Amino acid sequence: MPDASTASSTETPSREDLLRQMSFLEHLEELRKRLIYSVLSIVVGFFVCYAFAERIYGLMQAPILTALRNHHMSDSLVYLSPTEPFNLYIKISFLAGVFFACPVILYQVWLFISPGLYRHEKRYVVPFMISTVGLFIAGGLFGFKIAFPAALDFLIGYSVQFKPMITIGEYTDLFLTIIIGLGAIFELPILVFFLALMGIVSPAWMWNNFRYSILIIFVIAAIVTPTTDILNMCIFAAPMILLYLVSIGVAWLVHPNRRNRGKQA
Repeated sequence: MPDASTASSTETPSREDLLRQMSFLEHLEELRKRLIYSVLSIVVGFFVCYAFAERIYGLMQAPILTALRNHHMSDSLVYLSPTEPFNLYIKISFLAGVFFACPVILYQVWLFISPGLYRHEKRYVVPFMISTVGLFIAGGLFGFKIAFPAALDFLIGYSVQFKPMITIGEYTDLFLTIIIGLGAIFELPILVFFLALMGIVSPAWMWNNFRYSILIIFVIAAIVTPTTDILNMCIFAAPMILLYLVSIGVAWLVHPNRRNRGKQA
């Protein structure tokens, strides 16, 4: 019969025990190292993207140019300051550099939090990397191809009796708000993944509060949508509802209660 010491040595350590294996100073040193690697990847991404800044902006302004042409308006954007185009390219290069450095940044985040995870949970690193980047790209593409052009067409058509003088700065801010906002919203399954993995939320709780979640989703859609019409708000809200349902499935797969039942079986 094994003694108490042998039995205790085979017990699975708690998350707190895993985190205590590193001292406070070791946590700070680890954080500093991950931040340095992340910043270096952003710097490299910035210089790479700066070489293609004009081409990147050419893709960004395609939706507004199409909307203007569809309503037989001048498709030239304007700027109000001599420094605005230069600052614009710097801003675009930085944000594009952050995007292209995302795999490196996400990997550094994973390395930082991995000491607090169990061994069987660390196998999620590859799905985490692929799904995080993939969902953000999917959200950005949804905004670029569907939501943003529909909103622009409505806005330009609504003001067809006026002559537009759209500045490159104002348009870029609107574009980035919509695209980055939708990309962040599409990360909902990733957020639920971690919350469910830690046992903070459960699939049953998410399903029972589905009606309240729908209300919150439409509030978020109303905030993100640049127009006030119901159709565009529904275009923004529809994928968010689908993502919420997918997140319920993700929570069911990784919640501790289900994993414990699987071990007992």
